[in-house]
Amino acid sequence: MSQKSFAKKIVWIRRIVQIVSLALFFWLFWAARLHEGQQASPWLRVYFDIDPLAALITWLASHELRTVPVLALTTVVVTILMGRVFCGWICPLGVVHNAATWFRAKMRWNKRPPRDAWSPWQRAKYYLLAGLLAMALFGGHWAGVFDPMPLLFRATATVLYPGAQYAIEDASTAVYQSDPHLGPLHLTSATEPVYGFMRDHVFKAKRQTYRGTDLIFLLFVAIVLLNLYRSRFWCRYVCPLGGLLGLCAQRPILRLKSHGNCTECGLCAQQCPAAASPEKPGAWRAAECFGCWNCVAACNRGALGFTGSPPWPAPSKAKLDLSRRALLSAGAGGVGGLVMFRLSPQAQGISYNPELIRPPGARNERAFLQRCLKCGLCMKACPTNGLHPTGLEAGLEGIWTPMMVPRAGYCEYNCNLCGQVCPTGAIQELALEEKKKVRMGLAVFDTTRCLPYAFNRECLVCEEHCPLPKKAIYFLPAEVRQRDGSIITLKQPHVDPDLCTGCCICEHVCVFKDRAAIRVTSANESRHTGNKAILTGNTEEAGPEPAPAELGGGNPYGS
Repeated sequence: MSQKSFAKKIVWIRRIVQIVSLALFFWLFWAARLHEGQQASPWLRVYFDIDPLAALITWLASHELRTVPVLALTTVVVTILMGRVFCGWICPLGVVHNAATWFRAKMRWNKRPPRDAWSPWQRAKYYLLAGLLAMALFGGHWAGVFDPMPLLFRATATVLYPGAQYAIEDASTAVYQSDPHLGPLHLTSATEPVYGFMRDHVFKAKRQTYRGTDLIFLLFVAIVLLNLYRSRFWCRYVCPLGGLLGLCAQRPILRLKSHGNCTECGLCAQQCPAAASPEKPGAWRAAECFGCWNCVAACNRGALGFTGSPPWPAPSKAKLDLSRRALLSAGAGGVGGLVMFRLSPQAQGISYNPELIRPPGARNERAFLQRCLKCGLCMKACPTNGLHPTGLEAGLEGIWTPMMVPRAGYCEYNCNLCGQVCPTGAIQELALEEKKKVRMGLAVFDTTRCLPYAFNRECLVCEEHCPLPKKAIYFLPAEVRQRDGSIITLKQPHVDPDLCTGCCICEHVCVFKDRAAIRVTSANESRHTGNKAILTGNTEEAGPEPAPAELGGGNPYGS
């Protein structure tokens, strides 16, 4: 078998592996749509567990790891031995980029693609990595904004999947209502079976909606469209995970070698998605190569091939040649950015955002931000659609981290799924009985809107839905004078602060749909000793409150 034929088989094997990897990613994403009482499988977070950047940044920022990162270390070892095959074979976002690159090639029809040479700008990802590492050394965890695993999952969870469900459901409904037909042929005969299958086997649950996803959507679309300018643009120039793996792949055992009969036709360079300089004998860039075998399969003279070699000699004369000044500048930029993030009164624990209601089990804010990947797995797993990505409620440092939005959902009393699926322990996995005692916030009545107070009308909705065995909302009779001078007795609701856990269901079900008459704020949350509106109370009735250490320490913004 010729070298070209063998390489073509390897290319097809790689494509199959890529398709399987992307399909597995989406299947695990789909499987994360859980119901209360279910036990989440650890496989749901496997793509985050194999991510060495997530493990490294979490360790540097929080000074601890949830478990020994065996899968992440395996990725590093494979990269050291085989090069960046993770980027070329496994990474699901890399598969999306490959698909966009294929589409770009098809747009050219029969035009010959230009030779895509290596650019010094490809060093940018290493400088971004340096900035993120420097930020992590001082307790900042912003890698999740750029890391391909959280990036793809976040975009899929908050935009792509809900958008697809909305489009299919509304389009099917529009066709059903208009019932277009030509004689006995009805379009609904084709659309309804498809809609029924998608409803019963793909979506399976009520449509999830998320607020503040515009930037997530625009970022994802931008990084995909950039492939139309340069193949795998994100992987070449931006991806910090690619930068980390590139540092590990400088002396792989599997190396590209030239057999000396090269005619300098440039076919290999045209097919290389990484611009790793396969056309230059002795100048192949191992740190950039994805191990995709495209260059070998493109060579008509068998002048290229991957062969095994001892790791100690350098694979070529090409070096990363990173500027020390640029690395120091990138590190200083990371630290400076973190300082800017933390200049606000909220970041320093002087004030608290009332809307920033974190899920139960969330550590204190500083410890939480040191661990959160911003991946969206907890939001996908939440059965009530209560968890949403933050905008600026937690400042720029906490962008896209989870927060409870009462108008959209609530914390189910018999559910602790968010802690089960969290890949880094930013949300701790609490036993169900322990989770039920955690205070997320405190409900307060707006008596200018509450029906029994403002409009002399009976309303029992919030009390009826309070899930606590001894309800935190209770009624006291009050005599009120009507417009005609008559006196009536109404049940006016009150909140027992010693019992309220801030689960948000009362605000969610309030009859006012614009601005609820009972609203939950972050006050009195268990995780912050400084955000206590209620200083004393009957804790025996409420049950023991979790010790501050269990939720990340008593200092709300300490390390």
